[in-house]
Amino acid sequence: MIEIKNLSKTYRAADGAVEALRDVSLTIPDGDIFGIIGMSGAGKSTLVRCINMLERPTGGSVVIDGVDMGGLSEKQLRRARREITMIFQGFNLLLQRTCLENVCFPLKLSGLAGERAWREKRALELLELVGLADKANAYPAQLSGGQQQRVAIARALATNPKVLLCDEATSALDPTTTASILELIRSINERTGITVIIITHQMSVVESVCRHVAILDGGRVAETGEVGEVFARPVSAAARRLVFPEGDAGAPIAAEDGERLIRVVFNGLKATGTPLIARMAVEKGIEANISYASTRSIDNKTYGSMLLGISGGEAAVREAIEYLTQSKDVLAQEVQIHD
Repeated sequence: MIEIKNLSKTYRAADGAVEALRDVSLTIPDGDIFGIIGMSGAGKSTLVRCINMLERPTGGSVVIDGVDMGGLSEKQLRRARREITMIFQGFNLLLQRTCLENVCFPLKLSGLAGERAWREKRALELLELVGLADKANAYPAQLSGGQQQRVAIARALATNPKVLLCDEATSALDPTTTASILELIRSINERTGITVIIITHQMSVVESVCRHVAILDGGRVAETGEVGEVFARPVSAAARRLVFPEGDAGAPIAAEDGERLIRVVFNGLKATGTPLIARMAVEKGIEANISYASTRSIDNKTYGSMLLGISGGEAAVREAIEYLTQSKDVLAQEVQIHD
């Protein structure tokens, strides 16, 4: 378990102090895929670098499996970082070394591995895991961005870590490649039980792979919880800005005369031949006017949100919410309309 307790980080600049993190507290269970999201400057990258002590916090603590990371010596930290590895937006591969040599590199540095043959065997197994065994002798410049990130993931797994930190690891990739990398991370998490922490500014990343999420705003935790719950019922202004790009949930929303609005959040609903809203009209006779929709399909599953205008009063709204939320991947609630 990772316990972040009252973490603060202040940088000294020529024009004064900059508080990057302010009293951040989070608990991340073993084996979780935990998303940390926020706008630029929210403190996300600083937080992830404090977890493995690449940045020393100004105050507070990071405790991993009962060990206070801030209390470790540099030698002890180097040993601990074998179990807390990291992948980045820029891949950070060694350009003059082959894919095989890149994956072997942390094994050689760690001192865990003995013979070269053993290291290469382990590296080939990891390249096979990420689907790139045939690229063992290729150089990074010969690979696509997605393939380079797969090599970076294989390298990060070389020392059998317990925690994988992903700092904007898909930001440089196109949507299709991003989806494939996230599916690979999900698969590795399921197969190995590794704890994954994903730092991102992209809602689609959190929606598609994370189980829990923390929303950072101005260096503070604005909100945290299960992804479905936070996205369906965001409490903080920062969460509402991220979750509902059509406008703050507390802002005025227009509806047709006599209609009441329902906000529907899709958190991985499996796509079927007939869309959910159309099925509701056919099966329940409840017709919905779509006032707003921002949805996307990833791996044949639907993510995003929409606003539905429902006529027929409270009974129709109640029946519509009951129908829509039969799936655990859909959350719905009535939205108050402000004059």
